[in-house]
Amino acid sequence: MDGRAPSAPELPERLAMPAAEEKHLLSSLATAHTLARVLRPCYGPQGRQLLVTAKGETVVTGYATDILRALELEHPAARLLRLAAQSQAEQSGDGAAFMALLAQALLAQAERPLRAGLPRAQLREAYAAAAAETLALLPSLAIRALGPLEDPFGALHSVTNTHRLWQTDCLTKMVAHACWVPREPDGGFRPERVRVCALPGARLEDSCLLRGLALPGKPCGQVAMVLSGASVALVACAFGPASPSAPATARLSSPDDLTEFRKGSERLIEKQVAQLAAAAINVVVVWGQIDEETLTHADRCGLMVIQVKSRRETVYLSEVSGAPLMPYLLPPLEPGKCQRVYRQELGEGLAVVFEETPGTPALTLVLREATAEGLRGAEAAYHGIDAYFQLCQDPRLLPGAGATEMALAKMLSEKGTKLEGPSGPTFLAFAQALQSLPETLAEKAGLAVSDVMAEMNGAHQAGNLLIALEVEGIINAAQEEVWDTLIAKAQGLRAVADVVLQLLTVDDIVVAKKSPTPHQDLKPEPKKAKDRPSPVKKRSPWNK
Repeated sequence: MDGRAPSAPELPERLAMPAAEEKHLLSSLATAHTLARVLRPCYGPQGRQLLVTAKGETVVTGYATDILRALELEHPAARLLRLAAQSQAEQSGDGAAFMALLAQALLAQAERPLRAGLPRAQLREAYAAAAAETLALLPSLAIRALGPLEDPFGALHSVTNTHRLWQTDCLTKMVAHACWVPREPDGGFRPERVRVCALPGARLEDSCLLRGLALPGKPCGQVAMVLSGASVALVACAFGPASPSAPATARLSSPDDLTEFRKGSERLIEKQVAQLAAAAINVVVVWGQIDEETLTHADRCGLMVIQVKSRRETVYLSEVSGAPLMPYLLPPLEPGKCQRVYRQELGEGLAVVFEETPGTPALTLVLREATAEGLRGAEAAYHGIDAYFQLCQDPRLLPGAGATEMALAKMLSEKGTKLEGPSGPTFLAFAQALQSLPETLAEKAGLAVSDVMAEMNGAHQAGNLLIALEVEGIINAAQEEVWDTLIAKAQGLRAVADVVLQLLTVDDIVVAKKSPTPHQDLKPEPKKAKDRPSPVKKRSPWNK
């Protein structure tokens, strides 16, 4: 009989042992799981989620960024994931749901090595190596590249089809044409040169392309157009006197001081408007509130005043006209230039068009829809524009619909079985996390997940890396022309790896409890006096 004590099992053996239901070792896993569960309906084609905003509005959206923006998150890990997902969406136009689901899967797979006794430092190092290997393998999966003179319709159709349920062909054709026209001679493309303006009414077939930049709305004053030589000033402040809640507050001690203060404010506004007119400014675009009295002074000076309502419109207008954004109501050193500015009636909608000088082309894709849901679908046009910008930077395309994730999982699994030490199980865990994304697509499509995944895995093991998933089942991504851009996929994987590596280094998260703010009642009600018996006993007239 051998008297030696049994040795502790190695890491792969301990990973094979069934784990009991215990508390999560990663404090951020439960939060990531909840956030992924909320965003899961938005992943994949035709994904939708019912969103009830803080104002009580009910919105059906397929954009994970809209849901992330509306959520009130308190957990630091959830806020970190939201920030990373929103940054990914701003850089590549989409991918917020991809980031949330893959981050949750990677954190869930990291629990097993931790329970088996692998130190966090070694797990983090092994995860970093697996992420680097994934990014290194990704370019080898690119099967085609968009040619410099090739119609981008096929490459953009997959993007618009992801978030729009109907008329994707019509929208994709308009987006492809709008992106093709303002291309630079060297083949470059600037997404700021293509603007999307959604106006209610009519049908999508009634949409059109306008030369210049079109903004929804109408001029605020009596001056409705500048037919030639438009000189533009762009200000990010109120077009009028300072608001009452300004930090500097005047101290008035008499009615005469109040009268003088009002006269001084009016003289200051008249002086500022006169300075704009003296600097040959004839168009003022305001990102802020507009005062009616100040607008009257602008009409007297012949200034056309236009109000914009979003930061995106301000950035596009600054790019098209060349006007710097001024924080005060002062004329810029070099005002923006446009050929003309006029009001355009498009059915029931109104738009203000900034037609720029020749040689710097810019277009506005005016989308028409009869319903609010259709107008929200105009966001798919922005995703198409961002995708074309990525293709101009790197024209390589990857097979979409889960084919790329399944192929990466196969490659990592093959390498993980050959590695020794903690790197092998970690590579297998990374592969399992990537494989969870096609499983989500199959589950959303209502397919038999185990059967479909077995068929898809068998095809990839046989070397057919183009097999993907769609609503009907197994498809060939190249034959169906379902693509992902290489640059967007690489950015998403890199961002997910950075966030997961940050969360793996956190042992515990301590959140300070919010102290309740004392409620101060400005008009306290007087306390009611307690009912006390009267010292004089009242005699009832019935008692004699």
